[in-house]
Amino acid sequence: MDALTKKLVAECIGTFTLVAGGCGTAIFAGGTVSFLGVAIAFGLTVVAMAYGIGHISGAHLNPAVSFGAFVGGRMSGKEFGLYSLAQIVGGIIAAAILYLIVKESGMPVGDFAANGYGNEFYKGAAGYQDCTALGAFLIEAVLTFLFLIVILGATDKFGGAGNNAGLAIGLTLTLIHLVSIPLTNTSVNPARSISQALFSENALAMNQLWVFILAPLTGAALAGIVYKNVFTKNDKEK
Repeated sequence: MDALTKKLVAECIGTFTLVAGGCGTAIFAGGTVSFLGVAIAFGLTVVAMAYGIGHISGAHLNPAVSFGAFVGGRMSGKEFGLYSLAQIVGGIIAAAILYLIVKESGMPVGDFAANGYGNEFYKGAAGYQDCTALGAFLIEAVLTFLFLIVILGATDKFGGAGNNAGLAIGLTLTLIHLVSIPLTNTSVNPARSISQALFSENALAMNQLWVFILAPLTGAALAGIVYKNVFTKNDKEK
């Protein structure tokens, strides 16, 4: 197996783990562990995969992360496309398994941890806010921007994170979820959003999906541009 294929398999497995761990917690234990528990679950999956497959593929687990890396000059367009495909496939496989478990358990599928916004989507569910499409786009774009700044900085060869990069990135994702679960159920990851929308029984999940694809990619692109042009050092700089 060549190096690129190994990376794609790693990204598929890593994103599978992210969706299974994060969305699985939301689906099966969300009522028990609350928003805080779900946020921690997503953060833990990133930490686990950063140390498990980070040395193979970088553990992007997210098309937005790969897009930010591409815009920032850290990977080719071909790699970005293949990474994204592997991530989406991994997410869909995880969501399909979660869906089968839900059906076999006799649970209602419901929203299926899909991303969405507004009272019409959440139907007054406890803890959720009535966010507009613009508000959802802004929070997703801004938080993805900040997420990518942390990722690009933590993995920079001139950065000081070193072996702790995975921990920094996972904690940042936890914080992001604490901020935005009440608004959008937190995406910052098109693969996570696509996988859940495909199986959700909420008719708005697919209609609103564009926000959770376009906003994270927009935030990631801006972060890639900013980091590349403002923060990146060359080998001659100290």
